[in-house]
Amino acid sequence: MSGAYGPRLSRLLEALRRLPGVGPKSAQRMAFHLLGRDRDGAAFLRDALAAALAGIERCPRCRMYCEDGRCAFCVPSRETGGQVCVVETPADLLAIESSTGYRGRYFVLGGRLSPLDGIGPEQLGLDRLESELTGSPGSGAGVRELIIAINPSVEGEATAYYLGELGRRYGATVTRIAYGVPLGGELESTDGGTLARAFTGRTPA
Repeated sequence: MSGAYGPRLSRLLEALRRLPGVGPKSAQRMAFHLLGRDRDGAAFLRDALAAALAGIERCPRCRMYCEDGRCAFCVPSRETGGQVCVVETPADLLAIESSTGYRGRYFVLGGRLSPLDGIGPEQLGLDRLESELTGSPGSGAGVRELIIAINPSVEGEATAYYLGELGRRYGATVTRIAYGVPLGGELESTDGGTLARAFTGRTPA
């Protein structure tokens, strides 16, 4: 069937299939919609994506996305509690921020430890987290509490254990959010009430 497409359409379909959850049929449906019914929308999407790629980057401190070098989650007002909440993804950060009263700092791993997939501490930026942990408590840069908010899975448990050992090595209190979500669940798809209760009920890890 792919032989029926020209090179430009084939490339568009290939690009759309890179999106999570998009298979061949969904990519075809999207492409035909943008080309046939919403060319203005296609141009808007093109321009927005180009602007995002040019102006959005990872914060060198917390690894959340930021624009123009200014990170909304690394401002001085978030330093006072000496807390850092470690999450897997930017979506998990936003889920906690919108559903709980937590207003401390974050650290975004971007994944979970998975040696079989070649994902180790370096790929998750844990050297940066370690540099945060070396600050003395009360100095503004120090971490008094390391909150582990990792999705409950086999790799997540291994990652949480590693983080706990790292935090305790530098004298931080290590806590983990309580879970009302099933094993294998995802934070970003958990309802706000459950997530808020889980975050409030975090326990020593």
